[in-house]
Amino acid sequence: MRSKVVLLQAVVVIALTLCLAGLGLSESVRNKLAAESTIERVLKAGVLKVGMSTFVPWAMNDKNGELIGFEIDVAKRLAQDMGVKVEFVPTKWAGIIPALLTGKFDIIIGGMGIRPDRNLKVNFSNPYDYTGQSLVANKQMAPGLTKLEDFNRSDFIISVRLGSTSVGAVKRFLPKAKMVMFDDESQAYQEVINGKAHAMVGSAPTPAFQALKYPDVLYMPFQGIFAKEPIAFAVTKGDYDTINYLNSWITVVDAEGFLQDKKHYWFETKEWEPMVQ
Repeated sequence: MRSKVVLLQAVVVIALTLCLAGLGLSESVRNKLAAESTIERVLKAGVLKVGMSTFVPWAMNDKNGELIGFEIDVAKRLAQDMGVKVEFVPTKWAGIIPALLTGKFDIIIGGMGIRPDRNLKVNFSNPYDYTGQSLVANKQMAPGLTKLEDFNRSDFIISVRLGSTSVGAVKRFLPKAKMVMFDDESQAYQEVINGKAHAMVGSAPTPAFQALKYPDVLYMPFQGIFAKEPIAFAVTKGDYDTINYLNSWITVVDAEGFLQDKKHYWFETKEWEPMVQ
């Protein structure tokens, strides 16, 4: 009987020892993951490296070559609240996710829409903005059209930016049209301006801005957007501490009206235009 009691006590001691060791290991793993997170690395370096690409009015160069735009203001405020400097890393949109994964920068802040295929490669924060696709057309090549369906023709050419959500939107809504893709957004618009494409599909409100800029050549067949999409920050997979911080930050600045104010200024006014003309 005594031997059974001793054996039971030994089993309990071993079990407790293993539990404590497991707790210690779990804590060690958690501490290691936290120390290796993007947020900790940025705080230690004192610099937030932001991957972005130029999209008017998300991000663009002013007359002095300085970056301005909605995303630029968002990135600067994020870095300010973290107590670090911000460094922008201009990157071609088609290669921006691979550049993040290879460590060229810490985060993508560039009007990136949440998509399931992208989510397989990166982790997204909660949305901090919503946008959608709109279409601008060449007046001579596609005159008098008033509906999106009018452009779903096999003899129509639609230009888009390579790697953008516009590509998926054209495939979904205009499957009969021929799609031509360009690395640079300005090239895609120039294709329509030069009469080599019937229309351009891009993130609002840029198509409308282009129609205002070139009223003799371009027009908006219909107002509003289609293919609405949520916009979020993107970081490497498995980095939950950074995602938690970004989500909390979005909640705070959204509640105070910062995001709404910036969205109004860059997307609903033209007060910034003299800075880039």
